[in-house]
Amino acid sequence: MKFDTVTIKDIAKALNFSTSTVSRALRGSYEISAETKKLVLEYAEKINYRPNPIALSLKERRSRAIGVVVSEISNNFFSEAINGIESIAYNRGYHVIITQSHESAAREKVNVEHHASRSVDGLLISLSSETVDLNYIKELNEKGMPIVFFDRITDEIDTHKVTANNYLGAMHATEHLIFQGYKKIAHITSSPLLSIAKERLNGYKAALEKHNIPFNDSFVKYCVHGGMILEEIEEAIEELYKEKIKPDAIFTASDRITTLCFGVLKKMKTKKELGFAGFTNTKVGELFNPPLTVVKQPAFEIGQTATELLIQMIESKRPVVDFETRILDTELIIRESSLRKVEA
Repeated sequence: MKFDTVTIKDIAKALNFSTSTVSRALRGSYEISAETKKLVLEYAEKINYRPNPIALSLKERRSRAIGVVVSEISNNFFSEAINGIESIAYNRGYHVIITQSHESAAREKVNVEHHASRSVDGLLISLSSETVDLNYIKELNEKGMPIVFFDRITDEIDTHKVTANNYLGAMHATEHLIFQGYKKIAHITSSPLLSIAKERLNGYKAALEKHNIPFNDSFVKYCVHGGMILEEIEEAIEELYKEKIKPDAIFTASDRITTLCFGVLKKMKTKKELGFAGFTNTKVGELFNPPLTVVKQPAFEIGQTATELLIQMIESKRPVVDFETRILDTELIIRESSLRKVEA
């Protein structure tokens, strides 16, 4: 069965107007009287007229689509960031096409190249934990493809970037544990290649140095798949507890690592009280037992800001040459998991 769509010609024929008059009226042109606009818009609504996106893209030489590349949609941070992206994009008339790298550099490359081949108007990219070679993104950038990095960014490509203040977020969380009396604080983080992992490690180190606590390299464990593999988390914790000096607190540096690590520790049922805090945007942190102390990132706002900057690039009539890196503040939410119990 053929699906017949309503066109501008149909509206013009029904109202006895020219197609150019109807087209201008639908666009709100100043050349068309208010009365004519009202007639056209009311009739278009009555017959459920919708502009043909293919025709519009050919006319405007734009697809009105934005490609998004993230590691994993189920990650609490990225699900919130995507909501922020969509809240801006759809209000500005853009569709959002989302792909996942699953922390694979090869899959990330396929996703980016697929978006480019589909002629998206721009790309929002959060790099995978494996990404080292950025040449294919550099080539797209040099050819004029608008690209904005968010959360997991890079200094190798000159464009807009949006991320959280990972350094201060990590420093404040580590300091909070120190103020609670913990002195042997371990740090479980993701791939050392990621900008966020480097920034959070530096914030953790800065807090230790500020309070004259020696940095212990054996207290830092890397989970290069970002917590996507449970065994990786278990191995990191097991290695910490094999050390002669065992940690009295753990600070975790990513969403999935935080929730999985906390679950593994609960199963271990360690005899000594263990302080715990971590980066995560989970909305059920207060439902954990004990409730989780977390560093919450402004994920929704990061998504919004990145999208606004990208659309500015897309719609700019001249090549954009001045770029900025926007760093948004995090929030430390203190709950029982990090509070040291006072003995009676």
